[in-house]
Amino acid sequence: MPPIVGISQCLDDRGRWRQGRDYVYVDLAYARAVDDAGGSPVHLPVQRTPEDLVSRIDALVIPGGDDFPPEDSSGYPEGVFDPTPEVQIDFDSRLLAAALARRIPVLGICYGMQLVCLRHGGRLHHHLPSDLPDAQLHALPEDSGRHPIQVSPGSRLAAILGDPASPVNSLHHQAVEEAGTGLRVSARSPDGVIEAVESEGPDFLLGVQWHPEKLDGDGRLALFRALVSAC
Repeated sequence: MPPIVGISQCLDDRGRWRQGRDYVYVDLAYARAVDDAGGSPVHLPVQRTPEDLVSRIDALVIPGGDDFPPEDSSGYPEGVFDPTPEVQIDFDSRLLAAALARRIPVLGICYGMQLVCLRHGGRLHHHLPSDLPDAQLHALPEDSGRHPIQVSPGSRLAAILGDPASPVNSLHHQAVEEAGTGLRVSARSPDGVIEAVESEGPDFLLGVQWHPEKLDGDGRLALFRALVSAC
């Protein structure tokens, strides 16, 4: 049987999809990429015992999502943050902790990468235009917006993507400022913004700031194939 890859789902508890209802959702592109990479994708909705879910999967994907708002948002433009529900952050954090405890492969994408770094004691740039005004624009058009990345030689990411790596998409306004203990930075954009992190140890724990599931060609499946292979 192909490895079972769990994909966390996003939670809408503010009536954005339908007033008066809580909805879970996730871009189907993640499941399609896992399927095309040889894995068996399973969506994981928010529930009370994420640890039980992790005992039934072979790898975990924490996908893109909403924002981690700062404790004090007074210095930022009004309405710039779309906060992730606390219940979802708690669920995803417990999923991640259980996956790390079991030492199964983990891939964090955008919000997922940021959660991985926060779990390891890292810090975020909450809004790049405010925190790093000299940085290039990172919220680019989904279909055409691309920028190069500089991948660290000898990293797991370099072995997966090759050298040089193809340009990546960029759909974020938050980013990792410090990776955290036990993680190393494995890619940056030309302006120095962190684009990928990975475990300093042997376990497959990789986070990327871009969205590989939305890319074309080899850039779309390389990370997912590596995740499935690591199972």
